[in-house]
Amino acid sequence: MTEQFPIAIIGAGFAGIGAAVRLRKAGIHSFTIFERADDVGGTWRDNTYPGAACDVPSHVYSLSFEPNPRWSRRYSPSEEIWHYLRGVVDKWQLREHLRTGIEITEARFDESAGVWTLVSEDGESFTARVVISCVGGLVDPKLPDIKGLATYRGELFHTARWNHDYDLSGRRVAVIGTGASAVQVVPAIAPSASRLHVFQRTPGWVMPKDDAAYSERAMRIFARYPLALWLSRFAKYALSELRGPMVILDSERLSRPGEKMSLEHLAEQVHDPALRARLTPNFQFGCKRILISDDYWATFERPNVELVTDPIEEITSTALVTRDGVHRELDAIVLATGFEVGLSSAPFRVVGRGGQTLSEAWAHGAVAYKGMTVSGFPNWFILMGPNTGPGHTSVLVYTEAQIAHVMKAIRLLRERGAKFLDIRQVVQNRYNERIQRRMPYMVWTSGCDSWYLSKDGQNRSLFPGLAAEYALRARWFRARDYEIVC
Repeated sequence: MTEQFPIAIIGAGFAGIGAAVRLRKAGIHSFTIFERADDVGGTWRDNTYPGAACDVPSHVYSLSFEPNPRWSRRYSPSEEIWHYLRGVVDKWQLREHLRTGIEITEARFDESAGVWTLVSEDGESFTARVVISCVGGLVDPKLPDIKGLATYRGELFHTARWNHDYDLSGRRVAVIGTGASAVQVVPAIAPSASRLHVFQRTPGWVMPKDDAAYSERAMRIFARYPLALWLSRFAKYALSELRGPMVILDSERLSRPGEKMSLEHLAEQVHDPALRARLTPNFQFGCKRILISDDYWATFERPNVELVTDPIEEITSTALVTRDGVHRELDAIVLATGFEVGLSSAPFRVVGRGGQTLSEAWAHGAVAYKGMTVSGFPNWFILMGPNTGPGHTSVLVYTEAQIAHVMKAIRLLRERGAKFLDIRQVVQNRYNERIQRRMPYMVWTSGCDSWYLSKDGQNRSLFPGLAAEYALRARWFRARDYEIVC
């Protein structure tokens, strides 16, 4: 990174690749993408479990400036999304900017020089004028805190680290967790397992997916007429925005249509009243992540599938024991227990002005101006930082707006020959006070326990509004909000 204006991008998922493409489009080539894994793709490189797919429509879950007319289905399988991302990398010749197998473990800012020094796990150092942190929130698997988990001698793996060398056919399998990964993997492995036990702590609201394959004719139309593809994308985005208030606002009246649709879906798929009752959520629609599936609930009517709602007491070397004393002998345990969400914590040691670390700045909760910049950490931009997650639509709407904001900041730095820009503390405080004042009106704080909330009960993950509002806020770059040092 010896160019005059070196830029470091940390992470090669959608955000990192999207930022790199925008830099190339702007004629900026002095950037390096650091990726700790051996290839690009992030979430879609790691999640290869049976049934893995996006739960956002394909035409919306892709970069607007790199549309794909040939998605095979309304909801893309994970391998197809990974192939799409690698195709974008190859099209824009990003591999020459890519450093794989490099895990950044520390970043330190030199205020006098206006330069960040990045240090990798093996001690290698890199310098950059601007850092774009694209470390995703759904990267590191979360392991459950269950007594005896380490003593289990059977096959054990997380959905994000699927062991494709182990055949589940004819095996006694347990799936722990009933979230977004579980609703995809359970129907996929149920037909082949001899016995499948699904351990549920809290039932979730499940909506019909209405998935279907795109015909060759439809794909030809999308490829030949870009306007048709744009209209399809816009229609899906607009529909999610129209449904947004039903999903994010703390209003029983607005929640009722969604709950009614979900309960009708449950009644169609599960005919046993007792089983249906155990699968019915007791919290407001939208309080936890809404799940979508056409076949998850129906799977529990299979004779080889058991829904277990008794709490897990412990795991022995060969079995899983529930609080009621039942021992279930198992050949394999699949952990569908989600991720150590990184939206509201420092990804590694980051040292800003005056020696303050990002962890210290976030000691009382993660805050950032528009979720992207933190006072005291100049030229450090976070994509998908605090309070930028969507509760109802594609995350890429938010990501692209953030990339546009970062590009305006980089343009200002280059045009003025400035050392750095640093968001003013008063501006950051005012923005976040307004964000948190809106949270009591959101459904996420209506009483359920979810990964959206931090330990103190605050929501520092999601944006309390529609995607259109956030995109407009994020794309608007106002120089006077920043301290600019030349």
